[in-house]
Amino acid sequence: MVGARRVGHTWVWLGAAGHATQRVPLGTGVTPAGARYHPGLIAQAWATLDRLFPGRPFLGIGSGEALNEVPVGDEWPSPQDQIARMEQALSMIDRLWNGETITEHGPYFRAKDLKLHTLPHRRPPIWVSAFGPQAAEVAGRWGDGLWTLPDPESTPEVIEAYRDARRAAGKEGDGEIVFQALWSWAETDEAAFEAARKWKGAQPEDHYTRDWHKPQAMYEHGEQEMSDEEFAENAIVGSDPRRHVERLRELEQLGATVIVLQNNSGAGPLRAIEVYGQEVLPALRGAHV
Repeated sequence: MVGARRVGHTWVWLGAAGHATQRVPLGTGVTPAGARYHPGLIAQAWATLDRLFPGRPFLGIGSGEALNEVPVGDEWPSPQDQIARMEQALSMIDRLWNGETITEHGPYFRAKDLKLHTLPHRRPPIWVSAFGPQAAEVAGRWGDGLWTLPDPESTPEVIEAYRDARRAAGKEGDGEIVFQALWSWAETDEAAFEAARKWKGAQPEDHYTRDWHKPQAMYEHGEQEMSDEEFAENAIVGSDPRRHVERLRELEQLGATVIVLQNNSGAGPLRAIEVYGQEVLPALRGAHV
């Protein structure tokens, strides 16, 4: 994730990751267009990534979070304006990658003779973050995939809105359905849960729409809004690798074609990666994900 309050800058890290690996896809989960990143900079950055590491980059893009945007000067917009701003950004990125020169003024971004003089080798796929039908329609019009959080109650409606908009735009196929899965492994269930507990602050829906930008206040609000039992249902947490396999298969059945694993195993992150590599992922071989 990119964020003003996170230690590392993801764009810089992606270059290092690409240099150190050969096949791993490279992308963000997700980059917003707003006060920090003009669409022209996003388009240029991913064109550069694709020139450096051909065929590997994807662009995860969303409407942003106040947590990351407000501290660097963004006047946090309404949810409707967040989505409209994201759509204008996607339109500009699309045109820049098509080689166009852009001059326009608003409503959210300005450009004067904006052009990419070095295009990507191939158009990086765009996975658009959406948690509701309105944003999902934007994802269907402009994206190559829908990035969302799995919820048996709300996700089917979001996927349907995305696919309907995709068909209306004349696009072939369904694109990718990308689920983000928060997981934590440790030697005991208790240690795995406590390592992931801080992410309760990311659970309330209003943290993505309202001006919540102070991490401690967000965590306290998350603790009030969500019980430990509810959080354990939303995350993949525990010491038994078989439980992780079972939960990941449930996400596939909910419609995922790509699952992004968000490692929150603070009790032993490197050992958790080894467990996934040795026991969890091999057990999933043959699944569609």
